[in-house]
Amino acid sequence: MHCRGAFVRGRLIATFALAAALALAGSATGHEGPRDDRAVPAVPHSYAPKRTPWGDPDFRATWSGDNLAYVGVELERDAKQGDRLWLSDEGFAKRVAEAEKSDADKTDFDAHLMPDNTIGLAAWLRTSSFGRRTSLIVSPANGRLPPLTPRAEELFKAGRTSWNRGQPIDWVSDLDAVDRCITRGFPAAMMPTDRDSDNGIRIFQAPGFVAFQLEMEGLRVIPIGRGAAWPSAVRGWLGRSRGHWEGGTLVIETANIHPGDSASGDRWQRGASPSSANSTIPTGDRASTVERLTMTGPGTMVYQVTYTDPDVFTTPWTAQVEWVRDDKYHIYEFACHEGNVQVRTMINASRAQRKKDAATAASK
Repeated sequence: MHCRGAFVRGRLIATFALAAALALAGSATGHEGPRDDRAVPAVPHSYAPKRTPWGDPDFRATWSGDNLAYVGVELERDAKQGDRLWLSDEGFAKRVAEAEKSDADKTDFDAHLMPDNTIGLAAWLRTSSFGRRTSLIVSPANGRLPPLTPRAEELFKAGRTSWNRGQPIDWVSDLDAVDRCITRGFPAAMMPTDRDSDNGIRIFQAPGFVAFQLEMEGLRVIPIGRGAAWPSAVRGWLGRSRGHWEGGTLVIETANIHPGDSASGDRWQRGASPSSANSTIPTGDRASTVERLTMTGPGTMVYQVTYTDPDVFTTPWTAQVEWVRDDKYHIYEFACHEGNVQVRTMINASRAQRKKDAATAASK
C-alpha cells in the first residue's frame, strides 16, 4: 500500500539462512508432540547467554519472526482445533509436506544447506517445537483473542482503516495509524505479520538501556531499572516501557499506550493484533503489557507478551513467539511518509465513488 523503500531484499534467501541458523542452534525438536496436546510449554531457562561488558545478558543481534509467518502459525487458532495447542502427528506431517513443496520451488540456496543437506522451512519445522504450534496465543486455552466488551465491539465494527472497504474515506482521520505511517500498533509491532515482510527486530544495548529497532515504523528505547511512570495524560504510540532483568530474562512493563485520536470517541490505533482481519480492534485507555524475552539458545529467543485492556477485552491474553537470530537479515530505512501517496489516492477515490453512486441513484 505504501512505498516500502528497499523492500526488494532477497527475503526468501534470508528466511532459509534463518532456518539454517536455527537448526545449528539446536532448539527443541519438533519431531514429536507432547502427550497432552493442550499443554502450554514452560519457557526453558537452561541456556546462559553471553554477557555484555557491563554484565547484562547479551541480546544484541538481529532477530526475525519470518519463520512463523511463512509456515502459517498465526496469532489466533483455527476454531476447528479447539483447545489443541499442538498439531497432531497427521497435522504436523501435512505442514512439513507443504513446507517441503515450498522449499522445492526455490533454487540457488546451496550456501544455506543444512548438515543433512536439507534447506528451508521444512528443516526449521523439524528443529523447533514451534513448528507444531496451532497458534501464538497460549491463553485463553482456545488460542483466540478474548471476547470484546460491548463498547469495543461497536468501535471494532465502525473501525476507521483502509481495510474496512465499506467505510467512506473523506479525510486522514478516516484512516488508522498504519495507513498514516505512524505505527502498526503495540504489541502488534513485536509479533509476526500475516505477510512476508516487516518481521525484523534489531536489538541494541547500552548500560541501563535496551533498544528495539523495528523494521516497520518504530523504535523502542527501554530504560532498565530506572525511570518513573508517566502521568496518565502522557501517552506514546508504543507506550511508556520500563525494564528489569530476572536472571537471563528481560521483563518489560508498558503502560500509557496511545489509543488514537479520541475526540470523537473513536480509536484508530490497532494495538492488539498484527492480522489485517483484526485491524480495527481498538486500544483502550488502560491498555498495558508485560513482555518477557528469554534466549533459549545461541540463535533462538522466546518472546512472550501478556496484554491487558479491560476497556476492550473481557480478559487478558498471552502470546508466545519464537524469534530466530539472523544477522544477515537487512533492515532498510522504512520510507513510509516520504512515498505515501496512497492517503490522497484513497481519499480521492472514495469521494469520486460516492459522487458516482449519488449520480446513479439520482438518475433512477
